[in-house]
Amino acid sequence: MNRRHFVQSSLAAGALAGFHVRAADKAGRKFRTALVGAGWWGGNILHEAMASGECDVVGLCDVDQRQIDLTADRVAQLSGEKPRRYRDYRELLAQEKPEIVIVATPDHWHALPTIAAVKAGAHVYVEKPTAHTIGESQAMLKAARANNRVVQVGTHRRASPHLSHAREFIRSGGVGTVGMIRCHLNLTGTGPEQPLATQPVPAELDWDAWCGPAPLRPFNGGDPRQPDRGPGQRGIHPRGFRMYLDYANGHLGDIGVHWFDQVLWITGEKWPKRVFSTGGRPIKGAPVLTPNEQTSDAPDHQVVQFAFDQFTLTWESRQFAGNPSERGDVTGAYFYGTKGTYHLGYRGGAWFYPLDGSAPRHEKPTLNQPDGQNIKELWADFLDAIKTGRRPLCDIEDGHRSTNCSLLGMISYQLGRSVEWDGAKEQIVNDPAANKLLRRAYRKGWEYPTG
Repeated sequence: MNRRHFVQSSLAAGALAGFHVRAADKAGRKFRTALVGAGWWGGNILHEAMASGECDVVGLCDVDQRQIDLTADRVAQLSGEKPRRYRDYRELLAQEKPEIVIVATPDHWHALPTIAAVKAGAHVYVEKPTAHTIGESQAMLKAARANNRVVQVGTHRRASPHLSHAREFIRSGGVGTVGMIRCHLNLTGTGPEQPLATQPVPAELDWDAWCGPAPLRPFNGGDPRQPDRGPGQRGIHPRGFRMYLDYANGHLGDIGVHWFDQVLWITGEKWPKRVFSTGGRPIKGAPVLTPNEQTSDAPDHQVVQFAFDQFTLTWESRQFAGNPSERGDVTGAYFYGTKGTYHLGYRGGAWFYPLDGSAPRHEKPTLNQPDGQNIKELWADFLDAIKTGRRPLCDIEDGHRSTNCSLLGMISYQLGRSVEWDGAKEQIVNDPAANKLLRRAYRKGWEYPTG
């Protein structure tokens, strides 16, 4: 690999450069922008929207008044703006008529606000994964296209320079023919998970609305105004929901979707033909759910195999042991080709290990703080897509397909067997029981979306 491959501008970078010129030409034009889901990550996205200089924050929506108040205070400090505060996204859409809506809720709440927003005429930046179930994600894509709205999915790593350069290098044949790709997340752990006691619902939180269309569990959690207690001690809200399968899909639906997005983007593939997953909770122990206490129920480790036409993709995640013997990040992807191995990392950057005996080569990452992200670049692309009418870098259709990989892995995990996927029809082949898991029943009072 030569220097040219590491410094050559990507198509995404070129689009961003064009954006800066057009933004200067339209100085003073600002989009009415609203945030649904005013927690930690939603605050990161909103900060970049404000930093763009092209967004007026007109509304904040969250069912936890503590989160709204924290975010409103930050908005006032940064811009002097005082957006109105809402607990119901439908009221926000009706009253504020935003042009842009950020959806940064827990996964089970992605579909309904996104669909409502595009139907109300707004463009949407929605966090990954697109949805909690494949049927919801299908409805989001259908609604975006029917209403001709730009929907950007928050797989911000596509906008990271070292990852876009890796795409150029691999697609140009630098790694040779790729026959296998391995994605991973290796975390440390502390042994059996101790149940957390059920707590009274804080007065500032509408817990019934937080659960929304998903099952209503007993509440446990913390105070978003206090320091984060870390994994295993968070409870469901805030920030612990990903390990509770009623509301998310574990690490496969959180970190896995980032890497599946990279794999599909780099290789040009759209979907796997066959998926098999195994895993469990041998370290954390069997899930506990009683009126008085509960644990999470996501697997503490999981291995998924995806069969594509040209290569095999594997995912492995683990919440114990870590991986100190392996160089690089706790998460990443390895592309194994006939010319060498490309290690596509996150915070550690990218490494190429050639088979010709030459020295490994490294590219450092360019990440923004806080939280090591590239939302700034992805937000700039989002605004440019709105102005020019093109599809964004992380278009809803791309995010939908990446999310499908995660959710098919979870379906296989639940069934305990492989599934065969017809990506054109988006159905599991000859398997009625598996196809039922593409959707789920909503709680009384909520209607499953159709687009």
